[in-house]
Amino acid sequence: MSEIVKSQAVELEVVPVAGRIGAEIRGVELSADLAPEVIEAIEEALLAHKVLFFRGQHQLDDAGQEAFAKRLGELYAHPTVPVKAGTSAVLELDSEHGGRANSWHTDVTFVEAYPKASILRGVVIPPAGGDTVWANTAAAYDDLTPELQELANGLRAVHSNAYDYAAVIRREATADDIRKHRAVFASTVYETEHPVVRVHPQTGERHLLLGHFVKRISGFKSADSERILAILQEHVTRLENTVRWRWAAGDVVIWDNRATQHYAVNDYGSEHRVVRRVTIAGDVPVGIDGRRSVSLLPLPEENEEKAV
Repeated sequence: MSEIVKSQAVELEVVPVAGRIGAEIRGVELSADLAPEVIEAIEEALLAHKVLFFRGQHQLDDAGQEAFAKRLGELYAHPTVPVKAGTSAVLELDSEHGGRANSWHTDVTFVEAYPKASILRGVVIPPAGGDTVWANTAAAYDDLTPELQELANGLRAVHSNAYDYAAVIRREATADDIRKHRAVFASTVYETEHPVVRVHPQTGERHLLLGHFVKRISGFKSADSERILAILQEHVTRLENTVRWRWAAGDVVIWDNRATQHYAVNDYGSEHRVVRRVTIAGDVPVGIDGRRSVSLLPLPEENEEKAV
């Protein structure tokens, strides 16, 4: 059943897609010219539902997607992967050129201030398969027993873009695949220590900050770290905490990258899939003890400004 959400003088039709996460917004044509009240209503719905789905946004091209994204915040270019030619911050994920991220992750958590939100546009969609699934990391934390919450509250974990590519993507990787991954995605190695439980800067909710960029829990032996991470990650990806979207060309999805993980399902074989993403700059996470995330690699003098 849809609901009407009012924000000052604007009304949005918000249709929940799953019980704990995700809503479709109807009757809105995304553009840079939307009234401030509409932008405010979209932002409020995003905080409430974590992921918003917009069907049939065929009016958007790359420039329009960037222009709309600027209404939500400062654009953020990926620290290692080049942007699409002719754009300032569009990252193209093309299945014919390695764009199959079939593992659970939160975008770019290997840097200190990773993106706050992403806007993804469906360009070429296979006739079957290629869905994306999102998980609510606040609901995952809330599902933990008080004892597990107490443990997680005190943990910190190291995230890095230097990881076992073949193991993470869960499919056969050629030597050329691995070489390209190292040459581009891991061309500069980043490591950042984040709190395992992040306090959302706008809602105050507590979120599990995990995903495939996590290398280890600080201060734990490798075997113990792996067991604890597996337990916590399994709570994130419980079906009750997820929403699955069947793409059509022209769809746009906006998600709160501080409150979710996502997984692009690689089940469409040799069919072509192209989606284009623009991300919004975020802030440095803070744990419930007030400690901020800390960049470990590269050294501070090597860091460059990535916002555009």
